[in-house]
Amino acid sequence: MLQRDAAASDKLGLLGSPHASPKVKSVIFLYMDGGPSQVDTFDPKPLLKKYDGQPFPAETEPTQFNNLGGTLASPWNFKQHGESGIPVSDLFPNVAKHVDDLAVIRSMTSNFSEHTTANYFLHTGSGLQGRPSMGAWTTYGLGSENDNLPGFVVLNGGLIPPGGLDNFNSGFLPAAFQGSIFAASDTPVANIKSRDKSPAAQRSKLDLLDKLDQLTLDKVGRNDQMESAIANYELAYRMQSAVPDLMDLRDETPGTLEEYGLNHSYEHTKTFGRLCLLSRRLVERGVRFVELTVPHVGHDRWDQHSNLKDGHEKNCLAVDQPIAALLADLKRRGMLDSTLVVWGGEFGRTPFAQGKNGRDHNPYGFSMWLAGGGVKGGTIYGQTDEFGYKVLENRVEMHDLHATILHLLGVDHKRLTFRFSGRDMRLTDVHGHILHDILA
Repeated sequence: MLQRDAAASDKLGLLGSPHASPKVKSVIFLYMDGGPSQVDTFDPKPLLKKYDGQPFPAETEPTQFNNLGGTLASPWNFKQHGESGIPVSDLFPNVAKHVDDLAVIRSMTSNFSEHTTANYFLHTGSGLQGRPSMGAWTTYGLGSENDNLPGFVVLNGGLIPPGGLDNFNSGFLPAAFQGSIFAASDTPVANIKSRDKSPAAQRSKLDLLDKLDQLTLDKVGRNDQMESAIANYELAYRMQSAVPDLMDLRDETPGTLEEYGLNHSYEHTKTFGRLCLLSRRLVERGVRFVELTVPHVGHDRWDQHSNLKDGHEKNCLAVDQPIAALLADLKRRGMLDSTLVVWGGEFGRTPFAQGKNGRDHNPYGFSMWLAGGGVKGGTIYGQTDEFGYKVLENRVEMHDLHATILHLLGVDHKRLTFRFSGRDMRLTDVHGHILHDILA
């Protein structure tokens, strides 16, 4: 443990402490794979109703499919909520109750309009495959507070995003920092139960394996793949007791299970509710970075190129109640102050139709929100144009989001580096500005 903590300190260039006073200890990233529509969720644009069905009155950029229909008004109404009066669509009636804890960013942008590259950009700060995920960077810099669970856990709701597992990879960082994928089932990790006759028998096998690996290391010298394999064998051994305890929800009250939607009639609400509850249990146990992917609701994620109304409604039915329960539960337990919750996808959607009733990809202006420690709740930051198409004010890039997340964790994004290919690499590359206006 001391070696691990010392290594994390060396990576930060400090002696046992972050670069600055951290506001949070853990991050929960609610990843809405596919790209939710900003003009149907958190960025109302009444002018769309005036032009609904008519040719879009502004100049358009090339889209993913270039199947442009007319202007498409939102099928949902918006209402103001909370003391802050932040408008939220009818799609999120439960999350809307927590707007005073949210900092809604309406001016997010992406450099990419295709899912795979946009997903890499969102997760790693680069559109190229093979770079470290922000969860890997976080655990590389800060280590973990639990030796029996991975520091970076991905709770898989049923859909791995375009780009695959490289979205959660460690890239050129040591392999021990990659995301560990947990399924939503009672057995989230394969082979989590030992098939040996006794713990002593299994321990003797691991000791022999470790001895053989160490002999090889003595011959070949330092080797990341082997060192990470040794560390992962030992972590897997310890997970045999930690993971069953994590997944055992019998210590949760019936009211908590009901609140998260585990008794819901819609199976996908149950699935995502379980993931949200597990994310709270993970950060409660000191896991540093938790990411949730969405369930398969019968549509292509949030990627509604057609049948927008049915697709977004089913996605929201799956995630709205569990997300609201997570925020309420964290707050009730005094954990929201030490946890950062991030919601959003890789890009937004067009205010004009694709075909008749869908929306194409829109990287020019979309919405995400943050809640938790160090975040100024009840805040709207940035502005898109009158149609919700492009950013007009306070443009935010992915690098800015990453810089802000690291800042809240007490890490200077310019100083968290790793020497690779002849240069000091970092999550934000040579970019990134902290979004001070959304910070408390």
